[in-house]
Amino acid sequence: MTANDPSPNHLQLTRDGQLRHFLTLDGLDRALLTDILDTADSFIEVGERTIKKVPLLRGRTVVNLFFESSTRTRSTFELAAKRLSADVLNLDISTSATSKGESLSDTLLNLEAMASDMFVVRHSQSGAPHFIAESVTPGVAIINAGDGRHAHPTQAMLDMLTIRQHKGRFEGLKVAIVGDVLHSRVARSQIRALNELGAAEVRIIAPGTLLPRDVESLGCKVEYDMSRGMKDLDVVIMLRLQKERMEGALLPSEREFYRLYGLNQEKLALAHPECIVMHPGPINRGVEIESAVADGPQSVILNQVTNGIAIRMAVMSMAMGGQIAERQQKSSERAQA
Repeated sequence: MTANDPSPNHLQLTRDGQLRHFLTLDGLDRALLTDILDTADSFIEVGERTIKKVPLLRGRTVVNLFFESSTRTRSTFELAAKRLSADVLNLDISTSATSKGESLSDTLLNLEAMASDMFVVRHSQSGAPHFIAESVTPGVAIINAGDGRHAHPTQAMLDMLTIRQHKGRFEGLKVAIVGDVLHSRVARSQIRALNELGAAEVRIIAPGTLLPRDVESLGCKVEYDMSRGMKDLDVVIMLRLQKERMEGALLPSEREFYRLYGLNQEKLALAHPECIVMHPGPINRGVEIESAVADGPQSVILNQVTNGIAIRMAVMSMAMGGQIAERQQKSSERAQA
């Protein structure tokens, strides 16, 4: 695999298949996804220590570049970097030089000139982290913290870690993703991960107005009726209703959406008795899910938050390791030339 390889993963992977960026789950095989999960598992116990640190990124600088507001994702990335002993810079884009007329490219190049090692990027434009990795700062590890409607790979992987912890496997599982799939970058990454890891069935349950065109081509089955869609489920993942991204009247009302697609105890009873309930957050109680379910015994929502730190530690450490290995290999090749 060379730098001129036309496949999308020439950016994400080194020539020997290690991560050097984490931009999307597309093109990543089951073995690598499993390696990420296994590495994250090894970091779970770090959060249970008195001193919650390991030295894997000591001396490295991680910059959080969030062009969209976020609380949970940004804070878990910051905690993950600090638990890896990295120095962390949170750049406030609203007050940065970009708001004063400096181009994004110049801002990033200046940060690279300060010897930054990794950028964690959230952006409203699909493909922004890919552009940064390919065209702006290829020598810095780029982690996608969510881009447009395209992908949110670390969220999908923390969801997979949560499922594996509670179910022990992916084979044979029936999983449903419910709600605003049209505007969800999380759903696209979840569908990709579930199929690659061997889930028996991935269902999408949503009104037609909240489905992307040709959604079944992503590798899922569509169900418009929630009562039918909930039958025999092992896992149900509720999505946030992303009102800030909606253009036009896609729903008659939040009350009507909750009546038809909100998860309550009655609908949950249609699933397998040991079905787990997930939500990437933030939760709109009484819109997507009732409090009795969100806080109930089948909910693993807070486990997802805990696992977010471990997954982000895994991805950051693996990408940094891939970057270092690639630099060493290039240095060795130059010395032999």
